Amino acid sequence: MKLIVELIIRAFILLLTTYLVPGFHIQSYTSALIVAIVLAILNVLLKPLLLLLTLPLTILTLGLFTFVINAILLLIAANIVKGFTIDSFMTAIIASIVITLLSAVINAFL
Repeated sequence: MKLIVELIIRAFILLLTTYLVPGFHIQSYTSALIVAIVLAILNVLLKPLLLLLTLPLTILTLGLFTFVINAILLLIAANIVKGFTIDSFMTAIIASIVITLLSAVINAFL
């Protein structure tokens, strides 16, 4: 049950990001839910490997490179899910920052 609630919250954050970041497009609520599921899978399978491979760069940038890794994961999800597009890499970086901030705010309230 907790997993379903977290996925719905993540989908809500993605939809909110659609309104805040120009160039970040999700066509429907169903697409947002599918993107949330795909991102959850990518975060479990691919993100630890990317963090390990880029550890020196992440340490050098004091952790800011994780936004680039999140942007890469967003772009991968955009290639997988129909109804989800990102116009550019810079848009993906801005969206990853916004998603991180919104997640932190929502998690603080919950």
